[in-house]
Amino acid sequence: MILSTLCYIEKDGKYLMLHRTKKKKDINKDKWIGIGGKFEEGESPEECIVREVKEETGLELKSYKLRCIVTYVSTSWETEYMYVFTSKVFTGSLIECNEGDLQWIAKDEITKLNTWEGDKIFVEKLQKDNSFFTVKFEYDGEKLIKYDLKEY
Repeated sequence: MILSTLCYIEKDGKYLMLHRTKKKKDINKDKWIGIGGKFEEGESPEECIVREVKEETGLELKSYKLRCIVTYVSTSWETEYMYVFTSKVFTGSLIECNEGDLQWIAKDEITKLNTWEGDKIFVEKLQKDNSFFTVKFEYDGEKLIKYDLKEY
């Protein structure tokens, strides 16, 4: 089981996205994702997202909101539970990321990028309203075969 975080950092109607191109063995190879990563021992979701954003981007989150929890189940990888945050308040300057290329992408263009099919679903939901939700995605390899979204 994997525990991870993801953050969609917003500025001027754009999200900061990471094009995963630099790691050879990477489940996200060539995909565009938000900023985040796996928990370290003893971390809370909030501690994890603040650390991951700083490590990958050089930015320091000053305010953020937990928006959803995503469960990924697949025939090809371990089950992953991901806490997804959004943020509009941060300081600092972008640094070079050792996992790929960082780029500000217009929010309405995100679903046109090479992302996981499930990511397109929850990113659209993040943009539509501020309610909290959970979603479970089931994949056969990289093909999304089923999902269940619950709003709270």
